[in-house]
Amino acid sequence: MASKKRPETQKSPEVVRLRSRRSRSPRELEPQAKRLRVKGSGSSRRGDSGCLWAGLASLQVPPPCSSIIRDLYRHKLGEAAWPSLQQGLQQSFLHSLASYQIFQKAAPFDRRATSLAWHPTHPSTLAVGSKGGDIMLWNFGIKDKPTFIKGIGAGGSITGLKFNLLNTNQFFASSMEGTTRLQDFKGNTVRVFTSSNTCNVWFCSLDVSAKSRVVVTGDNVGHVILLNTDGKELWNLRMHKKKVTHVALNPCCDWLLATASVDQTVKIWDLRQVRGKASFLFSLPHRHPVNAACFSPDGARLLTTDQKSEIRVYSASQWDCPLGLIPHPHRHFQHLTPIKAAWHPRHNLIVAGRYPDPSFKSCAPYELRTIDVFDGNSGKMMCQLYDPESSGIISVITFSFGARRKLGHRKKMKDNEEGVGQAIPWSPQMGTSSARRDSYLLMGQKYSSIRVEAGHCCMGH
Repeated sequence: MASKKRPETQKSPEVVRLRSRRSRSPRELEPQAKRLRVKGSGSSRRGDSGCLWAGLASLQVPPPCSSIIRDLYRHKLGEAAWPSLQQGLQQSFLHSLASYQIFQKAAPFDRRATSLAWHPTHPSTLAVGSKGGDIMLWNFGIKDKPTFIKGIGAGGSITGLKFNLLNTNQFFASSMEGTTRLQDFKGNTVRVFTSSNTCNVWFCSLDVSAKSRVVVTGDNVGHVILLNTDGKELWNLRMHKKKVTHVALNPCCDWLLATASVDQTVKIWDLRQVRGKASFLFSLPHRHPVNAACFSPDGARLLTTDQKSEIRVYSASQWDCPLGLIPHPHRHFQHLTPIKAAWHPRHNLIVAGRYPDPSFKSCAPYELRTIDVFDGNSGKMMCQLYDPESSGIISVITFSFGARRKLGHRKKMKDNEEGVGQAIPWSPQMGTSSARRDSYLLMGQKYSSIRVEAGHCCMGH
């Protein structure tokens, strides 16, 4: 197959086509060119069969990876350094992406998904928030109906979602309703941390530290509020000139806070020394408004995503100077959940949803809405994921790793129709029963769907 043209700085990326696990009817086996009609020059890209086939023509399967057993043996003998072993493990993981397949679907929402979170102790359970304020707790490992908490509808968008590590039957949520609150999955509000009492102010993000027992949240006018988990406000300061789009506590040093804003800056703060808006440790200017700023799992690096076409990586050795800039199309659109790049929790990998942009320098004709995977050191694109049956834009992505469990025969689930509010778990094909440690990738897309892959990857549109 012909290789897909990529930017000069990204050589020969591997593109993985995710294959559907379900059996197909004769109708579905007809060429898509017969079922999808071209509507003329004004037709959408999703409806243009020529565009679809032109994009699929370039999909490639990753080459075989080196033997992990051999790499471990060489490391034990002292013939391979630890970084070399890590690269081998990472390459093995990348190769496994080729086996990711659709596992089942559900349609919980009437609006798009906006927030996603994995349960900290149940590997097959996740929480999903929607544009309408609905929240769903979904255990895709059982047949029971998901727990569903109805939102207020328009104006109730869930902007942040975190499980309470001190009581995993509860979760923290920030919303456009104007509150940051602690709830249980019976729908009861345990505690309200912040309430604006006005429709002009709402909360856009939150993070929680179970170790320090603090909650931090940011609003749409630039304020950041720090509280303890008992609800006592520690401070409320205007740290940015405009909306605070993201707040993140460092996982290793939870006194270190990163805040991102549409004022085109990311700021790093020491919570022990905050005295006012000028008491930041570092201010990281960007060329465009910023959607997110996320610390790496080891706390040593910071990943930022702007609202145009740039992903940046900063290092603790020099916070005020980016280690690398990754060109990537993910422009802002009012009716699209903001695209946010994310770290893999174990490997030095970055993932982000692609929103093809004709004005982007390296945009190729008929470019697909893929999930792009980059190396965290070099910024090189390692592979792309794409499923023609789920071609929405991936906005929010988060990884998790499950506990060790027994996998046996899995009954094939009938696919629901594509549509708004669709939820899709994904899984690699399993043969005979085996014990393994599952990895999960949770993603969100434009059209309110959620997907899980085993390995597992879960996405929501």
